[in-house]
Amino acid sequence: MAIASTSEDDGHRLEQDALDRLGGLIHSQRVLIALAQKGIAREDAYRLVQRNAMAAWRGKGEFLALLKADADVVKALPAAEIEPLFDLAYHLKHVDTIFARVFGRA
Repeated sequence: MAIASTSEDDGHRLEQDALDRLGGLIHSQRVLIALAQKGIAREDAYRLVQRNAMAAWRGKGEFLALLKADADVVKALPAAEIEPLFDLAYHLKHVDTIFARVFGRA
């Protein structure tokens, strides 16, 4: 009887596939904060992020592309400032520390 195994590359691909299905929505908080830091009222920033997030959720495009195409968003936050907010490394920067604390050092 064969035991199913997943290589590390397969695991990373599965994780990336799961993130891709979210269409970039995991970055919505960073966009909201960036808009607020640009002087947009939090309620207005929320409305801008929410309308694009819901469009992405409904399959009308990728969240990043929708934000960059939204004139109200780019008026406050140029596309060149939106793109870095979608860097997954921001969310993963402390993973090694967390794993070391939880599982001990290897």
